[in-house]
Amino acid sequence: MPVLPGAEPFRHEGGEVGVLLCHGFTSTTQSMRPWAEYLAEQGLTVSVPLLPGHGTRWQDMQLTGWQDWYAEVDRALRELLDRCTKVFVFGLSMGGALTLRLAARHGDAVSGIVLVNPVNKINDPMAFALPVAQHFLRSTPGIASDIAKPGVAEVGYTRVPTRAAASLRQFLRLVDTELPQVTQPVLLLHSVQDHVVNPADSARILARISSTDVTETLLEQSYHVATLDHDAERIFADSFAFVGRLAESVGREGAASGG
Repeated sequence: MPVLPGAEPFRHEGGEVGVLLCHGFTSTTQSMRPWAEYLAEQGLTVSVPLLPGHGTRWQDMQLTGWQDWYAEVDRALRELLDRCTKVFVFGLSMGGALTLRLAARHGDAVSGIVLVNPVNKINDPMAFALPVAQHFLRSTPGIASDIAKPGVAEVGYTRVPTRAAASLRQFLRLVDTELPQVTQPVLLLHSVQDHVVNPADSARILARISSTDVTETLLEQSYHVATLDHDAERIFADSFAFVGRLAESVGREGAASGG
């Protein structure tokens, strides 16, 4: 199947500091592209993989599960670790959960993480029925484009495949048990109004991780897909400042690239 326009993987070869960006469930790299391009302009090496089953049609996602999505970001992280001296991982929504697992499993190899509206639990009252529902209900209405900014749309599926949603639920329960293994510096930004992920998820993540260098920022003008919303520029600038604080070479790279 051809990839939807704007959903293509993104890669930029920059300096010795790398950033991996992980997009969300049923979404695509399009939700991360402006963020990735901003970081690339600052001279960083940037990778935004398209998760398996995403960016084509929702039926393709029925054939994939969390093991496939995690394997893809793990592969992309290892590529950056081979190429860069410091690597950071950023994630939106389910991409935040993928980021947390990468941090838990790779330890000090990940220099820091940035989370935007990370999901910790599927809060739909019917979520408990997913293991059974997936066998007779193929999909439910989509969750894409929860954006406050007028005229902005997210490239994502109009339907949520229930088999994939059941796999996501399983993955989130696994990640929750691994949160105490996360020790890296963390920047977490979450929207006051989010119609996809409950703000309580951010509170639980912050309560369970073991990181001591933690910054929490409220996004008051954006909904769930904040990377395409009113607070996008703040997210971009704050995340780059976060990297710059932890990687001394970043400022020199940015100056050298003219960013």
